[in-house]
Amino acid sequence: MAQSMHDVSDPRNASILINVNGELKPRAEAMVSVFDSGFVLGDGVWEGLRVHQGRIAFLDRHLDRLFEGAKAIAMDIGLTREALIQRLYETLDANGMSDGVHVRLMVTRGVRSTPYQDPRVIVGGATIIIVAEYKEPEPAIVEKGIRLFTVHVRRGDPAVQDPKLNSHSKLNCITACIQAIEAGADEALMLDPHGFVATCNSTHFFIVRKGEVWTSSGDYCLGGITRANVVELCRANDIPVFEKNFSLTDVYGADEAFVTGTFAGVVPVREVDGRNLTDGRGPMTERLQKLYRARINEDVASTKRP
Repeated sequence: MAQSMHDVSDPRNASILINVNGELKPRAEAMVSVFDSGFVLGDGVWEGLRVHQGRIAFLDRHLDRLFEGAKAIAMDIGLTREALIQRLYETLDANGMSDGVHVRLMVTRGVRSTPYQDPRVIVGGATIIIVAEYKEPEPAIVEKGIRLFTVHVRRGDPAVQDPKLNSHSKLNCITACIQAIEAGADEALMLDPHGFVATCNSTHFFIVRKGEVWTSSGDYCLGGITRANVVELCRANDIPVFEKNFSLTDVYGADEAFVTGTFAGVVPVREVDGRNLTDGRGPMTERLQKLYRARINEDVASTKRP
């Protein structure tokens, strides 16, 4: 069975402290109520963050998305941006972390008086969990790439469940991932309701054709931070880039493909549905990996921390 990009263990993670509503708890003692909105209903929003050279990369963009998502579902996070940033860095400092760290910031609507959807049964403030782990992608994956399988599970219509929301409700992505795993792939490639390529179950998807970089229109996927950075890098470096509808036929005939995400950055895709695209990373993917690493260094160098 293919291995997840996130299936990376580090013995230091056994003794990490997890921030639960402002209190630092040992991993084995970090818990939430069985009546918590996130557990009962998947009611909440979250962000994945990357720590580099003692700073959280692209933190402003991530917090913009978090607070906008919370506002969209009428959820009060209960902290200012400044207070949340302080809490994030307090967690990192308590664990002595400065590099090679991935952070999961999770905010739910809080504890309910009963397992029921109506937000008026909330009996307290939001639940805020910060899990910081030592976790980095395997170098072989970043160099050699992953395999994708196109699944029958589609990205949803915004009127059903808007994929722009980075919500805790990820069941459609999970079912997509399960189908891809059963097919022997690393991740699922998902189509939109019209049959065009949308995104992957946990990353964003790009192809390269005749020197051009293509990604989806973005209508049926999360507004990815790394995705946006790659598009911006292409434009800044005279690489033709297009956000557009395209089909699996375009994918199968592509010169290269890659995925993007906060955890691993830019990762090559060597195979889609059994069609071999490259033996490892192609030249455009390798170039964008280097540009993205430089962009992270630039961002953290200009970031002040509390």
